[in-house]
Amino acid sequence: MIDVPAGGTLTIGAPSLVLLIGPSGSGKSTFATRIFGPYEVISSDHCRALIADSEADQSVTPQAFELVRYIARARLEAGRIAVVDATNVHESARRRNLDLAEKVGVETVAIALDVPLEDCLARNASRKGRVVPEEAIRSQRADMDRSLTRLDGEGFGLVYRLDGPAMASVGLVRRQG
Repeated sequence: MIDVPAGGTLTIGAPSLVLLIGPSGSGKSTFATRIFGPYEVISSDHCRALIADSEADQSVTPQAFELVRYIARARLEAGRIAVVDATNVHESARRRNLDLAEKVGVETVAIALDVPLEDCLARNASRKGRVVPEEAIRSQRADMDRSLTRLDGEGFGLVYRLDGPAMASVGLVRRQG
């Protein structure tokens, strides 16, 4: 795992499957919007809304993730970067994405957004629209803590860990091939 300091850089090749990992409220979408192009990011919330007209409609979550993986596969096969913007705090969710990347034969990158629980809860409380239940965020943060110790052994080509200051200032270096 590479701990990226504030002002540091991430190096990501194309094609690559990039998984953002962090509890709700950790700033994944804000970070993704800042560092990646608008077409590179595939948001599970957006896919949920495409299916059910609402990011909050959890009843379509399985279909939303099928759509996420469909779009990711198409981007990867086209030689592009595909960034999965979802919590990805459970190993089973990461495994499905790693399996996809293996089938397509592309590099995999994990970006763990290691934000304190209190910050996640505060961001969540200030959201307009969909607010995630506090207990769900606490559970996701606990899952994330367990995941941080295992990410290096799951099969990712690169594993980056960023704290809040790094998330706000890190740069991206794109590598072809």
